[in-house]
Amino acid sequence: MSELTNKGISKNESATTRLFDSLIPNHTFMTVNYNTPLEYVGKYWKALTKAGKPTLYGNIFEYIIYTLLYREKITPFYTQAKVAFVPNVKFDTLLYCQSTPVSLSLKTSLRERYKQADLEAIALKYVHRKSKCYLLTMDSTEANVQKAKILSGDIIGLDEIIDCNSNDINNLITQLKSINFTTSTKIDIVQGNLIK
Repeated sequence: MSELTNKGISKNESATTRLFDSLIPNHTFMTVNYNTPLEYVGKYWKALTKAGKPTLYGNIFEYIIYTLLYREKITPFYTQAKVAFVPNVKFDTLLYCQSTPVSLSLKTSLRERYKQADLEAIALKYVHRKSKCYLLTMDSTEANVQKAKILSGDIIGLDEIIDCNSNDINNLITQLKSINFTTSTKIDIVQGNLIK
């Protein structure tokens, strides 16, 4: 059984989980040695680009980030998450904290994809005003272009764009470790004095 399915990161085995498991021979993601999150992401990304299969880059990038969160003990977290009162949005990763939910949008390259991540962030902030929304990418050039748009106010929902080829990822992991994440609570849609 794949370590991804064993830890609940993937629901079932697939070509993508098998590729991820094969990227670093003789290791599972739990036994890969690294000193920093940047090094962890870099090891997997280098092995992935060497292996080819560009059609799977997005899915594998998600597994890289999910396994990094797991290794760094930043749990619990939700993948492909839907949030009450935020219609038509499925968040790549959501870490729940009642005061500050955190959304991680995962995109290997940006092109126009940053716009989708920004709209999702805006939608989340309409419901959870104090939420933090980050866009993680392997596209260093576009990350710098979009960071400037955050500063100029052209991107309003995203708090930060994280270039996973830089210390940005180390800083983000440090920030996330300082937050106590929990599972979400069940809520009643309507509360009040019920007259039947």
